Amino acid sequence: MSAAVLPLLFFTLVFGGVGIILPMMTPKGPNRGLIQCVLMITGATCWLFWLCCYMTQMNPLIGPRLNQKTLLMMAKEWGNPIKD
Repeated sequence: MSAAVLPLLFFTLVFGGVGIILPMMTPKGPNRGLIQCVLMITGATCWLFWLCCYMTQMNPLIGPRLNQKTLLMMAKEWGNPIKD
C-alpha cells in the first residue's frame, strides 16, 4: 500500500507556507527574529506530526480484536472450520 500523492503534496505546501512564506512576511520590529523562528519551528513540527500520524494509518500496529465465537464463525463461513 503506497501513500497518496495529493494529501502529501497539499500538507507539505500548507506547512511549507507557514514555515517559509509567513516568516518572510513578518513586520519589522524588535521581535521579528523571534516570530520568524517560531513560525519556522511551527511549520516543521506540525508537518512532522502530520506525517507521523499519516504514516501510522497506513500500517497500524494493532488490528481488530475478535472474540472466539466470531473467529469460529468466520472460519466456518470461509471454509476452514476449526475443530474444538
